[in-house]
Amino acid sequence: MPLLVFKSSDGNRQMVEAAVGSTVMTSAQNGGVNIEGACEGSMLCSTCHVIVDKEWLGRLEPASDEEADLLDLAVGLTPTSRLGCQIVITEALNGLEVTLPYETDNLTEF
Repeated sequence: MPLLVFKSSDGNRQMVEAAVGSTVMTSAQNGGVNIEGACEGSMLCSTCHVIVDKEWLGRLEPASDEEADLLDLAVGLTPTSRLGCQIVITEALNGLEVTLPYETDNLTEF
């Protein structure tokens, strides 16, 4: 099972096992990482915003236009920001490192 590394904005690191085919968001939630995912992965918010380490960004599928639009709502947006619900885990992502932003803001009502 691939391992993911989640870094908090204060530098703490947490390793989580991730099932192939799951997403960064669900893997984080299942592993006890504090990531919201208010829309439960239906890509209606930006509360699963993660910052992908630069060395990993090229290994990911590019963000869709819809994801890019939602990322515009994310707090602390960076050039390597992605929605955790849109990063599907493969064996090639073993060791993927992402940083959780210092805060999130759910601007969408459900």
